[in-house]
Amino acid sequence: MAEREDFEEYVAARYGALVRSAYLLVGNRADAEDLVQTALSRLVTAWPRISGDPERNVRTVLVRESVTRWRRRRWREVSSERLPEAAAPGQLDHAAAERVALHSALGQLSPRQRAVVALRFYEDLSVAETAELLRCSEGTVKSQTHDALARLRGLLPDLTPH
Repeated sequence: MAEREDFEEYVAARYGALVRSAYLLVGNRADAEDLVQTALSRLVTAWPRISGDPERNVRTVLVRESVTRWRRRRWREVSSERLPEAAAPGQLDHAAAERVALHSALGQLSPRQRAVVALRFYEDLSVAETAELLRCSEGTVKSQTHDALARLRGLLPDLTPH
């Protein structure tokens, strides 16, 4: 119990400084707060084994978590001297236009319907597997799938099935 109180006192006293350090690592206040939370969640279980001043351990975890986050995002972000030219509406090929329309239509589904469609048709999970992941009944998965597909057909009447 004393270790928990120690941890809570440390966090209360040092949270602002940790967020400032994290901000320097990531350059964004919201990301800095997320980084601190992730680091602290990793340290809470190791707290009883940390002896002396925990600052070094906390900062080490902050930096390592920052690098991990950067590596995960790196493949998605590409620096360029020039922005690519956007295609004019008539220049999109048919398949690209269908993907854009489908993405837009999926955004109009409820979160549960989007999850069901993604798990059933993108991840190719069974009804039972989807129900287990979403912690709902198989009947709910079936009805959500039915409703989502009906909504998508209404939103995309001209989409050709592949």
